[in-house]
Amino acid sequence: MKKTMLLGALLLVAAAGFAQESRQDVSVSAIGVFAPHVDGNAVHLSTTSTLGFLGSYRYMLTPRSALEVNYSFAENSYKYRTSFLPNGRVHARQQEITGAYVFNMNFRNFNPFLEAGVGGLIFSPIRDEGTNLLDTKQNTNIGALFGGGVAYELSPSWDIRAEYRGFIVKAPDFGLTNFKTNRYELVSLPAIGVAYHF
Repeated sequence: MKKTMLLGALLLVAAAGFAQESRQDVSVSAIGVFAPHVDGNAVHLSTTSTLGFLGSYRYMLTPRSALEVNYSFAENSYKYRTSFLPNGRVHARQQEITGAYVFNMNFRNFNPFLEAGVGGLIFSPIRDEGTNLLDTKQNTNIGALFGGGVAYELSPSWDIRAEYRGFIVKAPDFGLTNFKTNRYELVSLPAIGVAYHF
């Protein structure tokens, strides 16, 4: 009798585990990359706007709290103007690696959320016709991520996700003392994509 009760209890626990909602999701999004003009230390930096890719993994701790890791990739051009170099150009890859806490809310099929975290932006120069300075080096700048958005549930397994993401980070100098602005910039990374829950 005790063995039967123990087996029944184990089956109930297993069934309850399978009946729970998905605790994990992965998402793929298209992003825009928009950085402001930065002036400081007698240096003017302007960055071209571009499109990129964002991949995210989210693990639900509770129905309202989650942890998320992100990777994004884009290519854009950085233009520097100083008193001695009026047209310094660097074509570069921008990669994001971040971790964030996500707070979720539920309103029927709409699931708004807020997020905040930390991570790094990696700026890697590409030596091509878009770069006229060959002594540039890779920068890895640590910063803060914040944002919010909404997910619209299409089914228990799929949703569409739109969000605004902001990253506060020191402006890149590509290892060149003459390009140091000593300023922070807010890089805007709006995203729209799909998520799969499992």
